[in-house]
Amino acid sequence: MGTHGPDQELSFTHGDPMSRLGIIASLTLIAVLAPITAADEAEKQEHPLTPAIAYAKKCLAKVEALPGYTATFYKKEVVGRKTVNHQMRVKIRHEPFSVYLFFEKPHNGREVLYVDGENDGKLLAHEAGLLSIAGSVSLNPTDSTAMNENRYPITMSGIANIVGEVIKTWEEETRYQGTEVKYFKNAKLGDLTCRVIESNHPKPYKQFKNQKVRLWIDAKTGFPVRVQTYAFPKKAGREPALVEDYTFKDLKTDVRLTDADFDRNNKRYSF
Repeated sequence: MGTHGPDQELSFTHGDPMSRLGIIASLTLIAVLAPITAADEAEKQEHPLTPAIAYAKKCLAKVEALPGYTATFYKKEVVGRKTVNHQMRVKIRHEPFSVYLFFEKPHNGREVLYVDGENDGKLLAHEAGLLSIAGSVSLNPTDSTAMNENRYPITMSGIANIVGEVIKTWEEETRYQGTEVKYFKNAKLGDLTCRVIESNHPKPYKQFKNQKVRLWIDAKTGFPVRVQTYAFPKKAGREPALVEDYTFKDLKTDVRLTDADFDRNNKRYSF
């Protein structure tokens, strides 16, 4: 995909430090007025994920404000013991939540359709080539067949859902210490210049699901375009393993998606 990792780190400053004399005077005054407890100090310290969450929420709001969009979606996931790679064209509509997928690699020609509140809550799928003889199938989103090559059901598709999960994870992690956060700018994703937020847990505490998460944001538009998740290595000393990599390229937000784009009877589709 012509993707390069973050190459420049952002830094945040919090003003000039107090002079040594000022620090001593301030601490002396506080000590006279009231004793300082560990709990008081903890409350004063902002969790490193707090500004990351605030920024991610602003970017998420930009996506949620869109009626819909189209993109080329690249997905790399570890599902069970296998690594699955997919490339597909996607159409996403937010109200009602609707998803149309056209697979390009592999399963070229496969189509999948889901519309919230329609088709008895099921997705519709249709294979291409010789497999098309079987016709369209209707499946629950969490059916084992539908989940065979997926970590998440189709109901969790799209930028908003993926970024929402990142924010949810980060919010849960603010309850604990042990998270490092870095900011990168000028990271390249093909022709895009991106800002990247990276959360990292150097130690594999049980409260952390993953060692590292990276959220990529188009520096020009502010839209999230990629999420990467790395699991803790199974053996000490090894690099974290990439288990989720979701990339939206050629994102078009000025499209007008209609009911026809999510209608199984659309003549351009094969359902």
